[in-house]
Amino acid sequence: MKKTLILFILGLLVFSGLAVANGQQEGGAYPTRTINYVIPFNPGGQSDRTALYQKDDLQQVLGVNVVMKYMPGAGGAVAWASLVKTTPDGYTVCGNNIPHIILQPLVRDNAGYETTDLVPVYLFQSTPIGLAVLKDSPFQTLDEFLAYAKENPGKITIGGSGTWSGHHIALLQLQKLAGVEFTYIPSTGAAPSVANFLGGHTMALFANSDDLVTHRDKINILAIGTEKEFDALPGVPTFRLQGVKMTAGIDRGVCVPPGTPDSVIKTLEDAFAEVCQMPTYVSKMKEEGFLIQSLKSKKFAKYLEEKTEEYTQILRDLGEIE
Repeated sequence: MKKTLILFILGLLVFSGLAVANGQQEGGAYPTRTINYVIPFNPGGQSDRTALYQKDDLQQVLGVNVVMKYMPGAGGAVAWASLVKTTPDGYTVCGNNIPHIILQPLVRDNAGYETTDLVPVYLFQSTPIGLAVLKDSPFQTLDEFLAYAKENPGKITIGGSGTWSGHHIALLQLQKLAGVEFTYIPSTGAAPSVANFLGGHTMALFANSDDLVTHRDKINILAIGTEKEFDALPGVPTFRLQGVKMTAGIDRGVCVPPGTPDSVIKTLEDAFAEVCQMPTYVSKMKEEGFLIQSLKSKKFAKYLEEKTEEYTQILRDLGEIE
């Protein structure tokens, strides 16, 4: 009798444990422990700073610790390839950048992930891309810059954040549209590319709007990749205004691994939506020259589809894919 009772109690405990596990998988309590926020680039860049501005408020809203983890390499691909193999339980979120997550699977034989593997959670900001030289550069206008490039193919070195990134595709577009050739010097993130440029290791730089704002006193911005004048950089002409029919920019958000439960995605997208309307985040974005965006998971996914079509066509036009 006693043995039967013990077996009965053990059975109840096992059943209860399974019920709790199933409840967590099917929309039970989440989150209950630390969430890792993976940054695919070096510390100090746009992805890192944006996440740091979100971190404290995220911890308050979600009620758990948020820990930043840095995983730079291959223009972000190291982090994204790792993410798709991560347990889809909501305890690892990763910054994602457009067009990087579109371009890399299109042009690399094995990027380690497909664009559709990265489940979009929330898109929170954008940075237009501009072309800059140092104040003491002999090039004071885009026309002078391009004229020299035509006469001296490959002699102008231009820095940027990684290969098959927003900066890289901007360089390829400018080369094709202007009929010139540059030498591209990629870095593992925006922060080191800016440091290399300011240190005189590249002649020019494709940079994000916030870096252009931060270093405005040291640089001459030849063009900005917006449709019209960018409010944070008054007086800077667009590429289009100067006869080069291109725009350039990077969108940033967060994603989770494939298979993440809808209930977890809902919790995360609501948390990011709340945090990205709070004073800390909004004031920093405006102050530093970012454009605030707000797309939850489904709208973000739709936007990603549209941008995939756009960049696929750009790559075809450039002759990079068939």
